[in-house]
Amino acid sequence: MTILDGLSLTGIPPEGEALRAEVRAFLQDAVKDIPAHVRAKSWSGYDPALSRKLGEKGWIGMTLPKAYGGGERSAFARYVLVEECLNFGAPVGSHWIADRQSAPLILKYGTEAQKQFYIPRVCRGEIFFCIGMSEPNAGSDLASVRTRALPNEQGFLLNGQKIWTTNAHHCQYMIALVRTSGSAEDRHKGLSQVIVDLTLPGVTVRPIQDLSGDSHFCEVFFENVQLSADALIGAEGQGWEQVTAELAFERSGPERLFSSIVLFDQWLQYARTPQGRTESGMRLAGKVLTQLAPLRAMSVSVQQKLTQGASPVVEAALVKELGTTLEQMIPAAIAEELFARPAEDVPVELLLTLKYVTEASPSFSLRGGTRDILRGMIARGLGLR
Repeated sequence: MTILDGLSLTGIPPEGEALRAEVRAFLQDAVKDIPAHVRAKSWSGYDPALSRKLGEKGWIGMTLPKAYGGGERSAFARYVLVEECLNFGAPVGSHWIADRQSAPLILKYGTEAQKQFYIPRVCRGEIFFCIGMSEPNAGSDLASVRTRALPNEQGFLLNGQKIWTTNAHHCQYMIALVRTSGSAEDRHKGLSQVIVDLTLPGVTVRPIQDLSGDSHFCEVFFENVQLSADALIGAEGQGWEQVTAELAFERSGPERLFSSIVLFDQWLQYARTPQGRTESGMRLAGKVLTQLAPLRAMSVSVQQKLTQGASPVVEAALVKELGTTLEQMIPAAIAEELFARPAEDVPVELLLTLKYVTEASPSFSLRGGTRDILRGMIARGLGLR
């Protein structure tokens, strides 16, 4: 039994739900030897061999056209897959960003040559992408980026820096938001997106170690990196429109609800045992579940809007903000509940998982847009500012 069995699976059509049993059976075997404190890393975990196995099963690029190696399945089938991967704590960080947004972005805005080259390799789990958005002194204010790709005879000459780039040290490519004209004061004008081969001369990737000892965030430096003309995705100067549509995918999925779910599931199993059951523990379980169920329903609703071709930017920001708040509340509340008990009564593996999630949780409200930026977007969407 998993935590998802305790939630009403609202809004997932039968075609999507039909995949759940097969995915669970596969993941049960795939993660059986991975301890919980490692599984808690899930979508920041790195296991290219597992990514290739998922690719072989057709579980990467599920919604993409078969002509490019995809599965042409519904977005809800992919939602089920993602939900279960997170629920089991499968280390899927290798292909995560490429599957979630890079390949769909290339499909929507890329040239035919770009689609033919990149998308089938993503679907096979052979190449991985990272996102080059945030910069020092810019943070979530993407419109103020200063990294420049100046047009020249060979294509573009790239100079600048990106930071908080997840898994850049494990990826072959980055899709970067850069200035191809104008200056930072121009805000949305002059922004474009380019594909950067991270093996090119002049690219330096430097991992950033966090409190947990992990290094899934990186800073990336570009010094006179020569890009070819076909590095440009979409139209020059249309980067802002493209990146805002991309962020709706990044901010609304199950990963914005389930970063602490392996910890919560492990704690809940302990809290249900005769030794671990307490009145305060049952109250905490109810508190988490009554917040998680409606948040999940909101996330599914945003997915529905995306499948209809809408760009639910504000709704996605709301899911991300509320989801992050819950994700950060879970380790803090579990710590308070556990530390009221005698230390020798608490399983060591549960404490190790709590330690990791507690140390990683400050990043939850950084990645995908900081809390202040998201609240500003929500306020504007509601006409409050």
